[in-house]
Amino acid sequence: MPIRTNRGRAAVYRRLWGWPMRSPTHLVGTVVFLVALMVAAGILVPRLVGDTGTAPVPSGAAGSAREGTTGTTGAGAEPTLDRETLPTRLSEPLATPTPVEPAPEALRVAKQWATAWVSAPDSGADGAGDAWLESLRPHTTEEFLPQLSTVDPGNVEATKVVGEPKARESYPKSVKAEITTDGPVLLVTVIETGDGWKVSDYTEATG
Repeated sequence: MPIRTNRGRAAVYRRLWGWPMRSPTHLVGTVVFLVALMVAAGILVPRLVGDTGTAPVPSGAAGSAREGTTGTTGAGAEPTLDRETLPTRLSEPLATPTPVEPAPEALRVAKQWATAWVSAPDSGADGAGDAWLESLRPHTTEEFLPQLSTVDPGNVEATKVVGEPKARESYPKSVKAEITTDGPVLLVTVIETGDGWKVSDYTEATG
């Protein structure tokens, strides 16, 4: 028959709470039961929660998955670019050199080079090309000499330099000088090297 009054329920609760205190045996049994219940809950609850969550991915499988996303996904698929392998884009433009007054030594070397240039011997003479190249060597960079060796001195249309060189562009380490001859106007680029100022390029002005 169910208990329908509050007094009856209170009597039942007092009997239940008082049962462990009736004897040492009851008390020990109650403690052992509670400890066993807590241990069982500590073992079962994590397992139940782990089963309902996402299973952890092994480290080897995760590494393979990452490699698969950055590589090819099939025989005809194109490789995926990795952001870490892309070149870094420059955030600022490269600074341009500041124009300065031309170095007197640079203009002097440019005139010496032009003087040797217009003094080309007759290309029909033996060793004319080698002699002309040697006259240019003291004023020319080692990198530019091989290009000059391909020039036929007989094609030089000028015979003398007219006036003094003028700087068209002038920076701390380079000067582009304009040199007038009785033929074409030469634009001679002179750069500062470890051996002083040397000619690294030239063109003939047009117009």
